[in-house]
Amino acid sequence: MSQDPPTLEALAARDVTPQMGSVALSEREGRGLMAALPEWTWFGRHIERTYRFENYHQSIAFVNMIAAIAHAADHHPDLSVHYNRVVVRYSTHDADNGAGGVTMNDLICAARIDLALKLSA
Repeated sequence: MSQDPPTLEALAARDVTPQMGSVALSEREGRGLMAALPEWTWFGRHIERTYRFENYHQSIAFVNMIAAIAHAADHHPDLSVHYNRVVVRYSTHDADNGAGGVTMNDLICAARIDLALKLSA
């Protein structure tokens, strides 16, 4: 019997755990969980989403929101900040003995960002 993927809220509510010695999710496992994150793209060793805004002020406000989420989780994304868009990329660099990959923490933090944006709208 297959298990339904978590909702955005359920994924965001999960606990972020320490990453030393973590194992990356398999593509099958990761893609199944990504159903809660439909606007994110799986790239194998990272996940990514581009958020679009009307202006630079909104882009920077969004970056500050991400900074608060990342700080609270002690799990930080790579960001590319532009005038009216922000590209967010998550991967866990020390997963799989330093090879890197997508872990549950990456998906949890991505969900927290999407949920915070949804609730602020």
